[in-house]
This record gives sequence, structure tokens and C-alpha cells, in this order.
Amino acid sequence: MVKVEEVNNSYLISLSPNSSLVGIYRIIFLASISSVCLGIAIIFYFFGAALILPFAGLELTILFIAFYLSFKWSGKREKIYISQEIVKVERGTRKAEYSWKEFRTFTYFNIKKERDKRIRLSFRSKGEDIFIGDFLNEDDKNILIDEITRIIESLNLKIF
Repeated sequence: MVKVEEVNNSYLISLSPNSSLVGIYRIIFLASISSVCLGIAIIFYFFGAALILPFAGLELTILFIAFYLSFKWSGKREKIYISQEIVKVERGTRKAEYSWKEFRTFTYFNIKKERDKRIRLSFRSKGEDIFIGDFLNEDDKNILIDEITRIIESLNLKIF
């Protein structure tokens, strides 16, 4: 997901992966799957199949680990600040775990198409590529390309 905000002649672009389950709906979904699985396991236990309980517990453990990893991945965030003077990229889940800042005059926006037709976006400065939006789908990457191109053109027009 790509969000663009303009504040005092500078731009903030917020990037996050698409997530279909957010907030309380995650808990409701996991609780419903868990209750169905445990309900079936308890019914089989009462019919004499006691070995179903450890396997139901193992199944729920694997399910919770998979959803935990998925929710952790969907919590990724990137913020890109673009102003007349600087370009700043911050990455993290809840707070900025990585930050990169460079003068805009020394930075250019790079669009690279990989062999498998995947698009990789980066800011390049002093021989270093800072890749952005790797977790975005292709449609969101195209939106990001259009937005950054529009922002750069807008800021370049303000110079003259």
C-alpha cells in the first residue's frame, strides 16, 4: 500500500505490505480456527481416539507460528521523505530500525527490471543502492514509480 502526504513543500511516502487481516479480525479468525480444531479433537477423544489431542495441539502450534510470522512480515513499514534538500528512507516494523539520508542533488531514483520481470526500485547515491518497496506487489510498485516521478518533477519545477 502506498500513501503520499505533502507537508510544507516536502513529501512523505508511506509503504506497507497489503494485509487482509488487521486488528481484531486476526484474533477472531485464529479463535474460530482454533475452536473448530479443538472441538473436533475433543469429539474424537470422547469416541476413544486419545491420540488425536497431541496432533491437534501440534497442528495449532504450527498454525500459530505460521500466522505469527505472516503478521510480523505484514508489519513492515518504509517511509520515504523527499524534500528540496534531502531524501531520507526509514525502515522498520514499529520504529525506524534502519535510516538512510542523502542530499537530493546527489541522489537519483533507479528503476531496474530483473530477469524474472520483477521491478526493483532504489535510490542511488555515491555508488550505493538503497532498495525500497521490495515487499510491494507490481501494481503498488507502478503506483510508487508514478508518485515518486511526480514528486521529483514537482520539486524540480520549484527550483526554477
